[in-house]
Amino acid sequence: MSIRIIPQDQPEKSDKTTAEMIPPLLFPRLKNLYSRRAARLRDLAAKNPLGDYLRFAAVIAEAQEIVLYDHPLHMDLHARLVQSASEEKPPLDIHTLPRDLHWHRLLHSLIAELKPEMSGQALAVLENLEKASASELETLASALFAGEFAQVSSDKSPFIWAALSIYWAQMASLIPGKARAEYGEQRQFCPVCASKPVASVVHMDPNDSSRYLHCNLCESEWYVTHNKCTYCEQTRDLHYWSLDSERAAVKAESCGDCGTYLKLLYQEKNPAVDPVADDLASLVLDARMEQEGFARSSLNPFLFPGEQ
Repeated sequence: MSIRIIPQDQPEKSDKTTAEMIPPLLFPRLKNLYSRRAARLRDLAAKNPLGDYLRFAAVIAEAQEIVLYDHPLHMDLHARLVQSASEEKPPLDIHTLPRDLHWHRLLHSLIAELKPEMSGQALAVLENLEKASASELETLASALFAGEFAQVSSDKSPFIWAALSIYWAQMASLIPGKARAEYGEQRQFCPVCASKPVASVVHMDPNDSSRYLHCNLCESEWYVTHNKCTYCEQTRDLHYWSLDSERAAVKAESCGDCGTYLKLLYQEKNPAVDPVADDLASLVLDARMEQEGFARSSLNPFLFPGEQ
């Protein structure tokens, strides 16, 4: 199955599919998103060997919450949605969507919020970013979106991505469309922006425990079925790993066919789980998966591949 986003005034197919029973796509709910994430990061930091870095990430998330509401985005995306639907492409595709300077304003506002909270190397990085030209910022953003992580200093990446994420999440929340599930490929990428997921979340539902992939950039979520690799869609050789117990709220699903793994977060076992926070706090599980020969199929906005 793949997911397409169509304009609200475009007629839908009438065939009965899973998409009519389970929402195939959930656009981001921005209210308190970053403040909840910050709280979760601080809670996880209390008993985690990576506590300092989790608290660092919490400070950035708190700044994102402030910047989000200080700089609301007003944009009409209907024409973009019509075009992307005709091309069968994600409407906010990171590889083709022209970037507005709005994200530069978000970054500079983020820097202003963070500077009083930072010291040492982190403060020097912020001051360096503050002096960067518009063209330099665009070059850095393009490199991150192209997956050329080595082209961007690892200490700059989280700040740049934090601003880009606010921008893309704002746009995603403004999309005047609806989603339709169809048979197709590339379910491993976000149907809104074509970025990677950070983790999968098994929602807490009294009738059905639906699994969604959570986008690491625009914060949208899209439905994927259980017991199928989210990267290659094979079902033959899946295994589930945890560090604590069978009832652990965070597990890893590995696929022997493609050699990748992705975290699963279970809201039923802990309603407070957050895709970004809990993925970052469970890096010991990542180390175990790498020892077993598996590679991540996801991307955490606070842990780019060049930093591992």
